[in-house]
Amino acid sequence: MIGIKTVIADNQKMFVEGVSAYLNIKIQSTVKIVDTASSAAELMHILEENDVDAVFMELNLPDMDGLKLIPELKDRFPNLRVSVLTSYGDYRFVKEAFQGGADGYLLKSNPIEEIVDCLNEIMDGNTFLSDGLRITPASNRNGSAKTDRLKSQYEDKFLIKQKLTRREQEVLELITQAKNNKEIANELFISDQTVGVHRKNIMRKLGVRNTVNLIKFALEHDIV
Repeated sequence: MIGIKTVIADNQKMFVEGVSAYLNIKIQSTVKIVDTASSAAELMHILEENDVDAVFMELNLPDMDGLKLIPELKDRFPNLRVSVLTSYGDYRFVKEAFQGGADGYLLKSNPIEEIVDCLNEIMDGNTFLSDGLRITPASNRNGSAKTDRLKSQYEDKFLIKQKLTRREQEVLELITQAKNNKEIANELFISDQTVGVHRKNIMRKLGVRNTVNLIKFALEHDIV
């Protein structure tokens, strides 16, 4: 492959500059970095204005969940090859990314040379999965599936939001606006009882016991 026109989408500027420099200097005959984007909106603008072959994108973008962005990219740009380049290796994210249409999935912790391997594979119409990743849970010695729990006490915004359904995120946003169950029910056209169920599920998933702590948690972690 010669001159694969590529865009890197990631809001970590130092990381993007490092990857771009490597690709431009080490393998400039194979890859051409068209541009870089720090958000989903910026990526969309670049793709609309340029002829791009492949995108490497972080899942945790500041303005949109990357897992939701992938199918939108594939729908709007059918010939575009989309690969995830992230630090999130949970098999559930990998599986959802490929279900959404991703062509490749790479870990930032792996050797940078994997990007070239990935490009060669996806441009030939194949998929690429980085070493150490899987789309099913690992099994223990007895053959049963392990529960792949996120154990970090300080989960980031992206991981926290993955715990909530879209409806739960809508309810949580209204809760942080100090609205009661009846007000939320009227706004979302659902019953008071359904709002109550959502409220309990949200608190259980986020590990808080009352509405005050729920609002504090949501604001501190910037998930609304």
